[in-house]
Amino acid sequence: MIEEAKAAGVYVFGGGINESVEAVLVAADGTLKPEIYPGSDLDGGFTVLELPTRRDAEEWARRIAVACRCAQELREFMYDPAS
Repeated sequence: MIEEAKAAGVYVFGGGINESVEAVLVAADGTLKPEIYPGSDLDGGFTVLELPTRRDAEEWARRIAVACRCAQELREFMYDPAS
């Protein structure tokens, strides 16, 4: 499925979460805690696609879910003009 997204010109990047490395939470004051942000239990990995519409994003997420045989969470990145 990733090769299809690349061929379609919508693939930006993706990767897996290295679960052998412990997550840390960096607090607003800069202190580190050996925990995760509440409610952010992320397993597996992620794929970032650049698509023109929400409907297109839903279709690609559906296709990826079917190909991976696992549920997908669809989120939208907000563009940061300073990046």
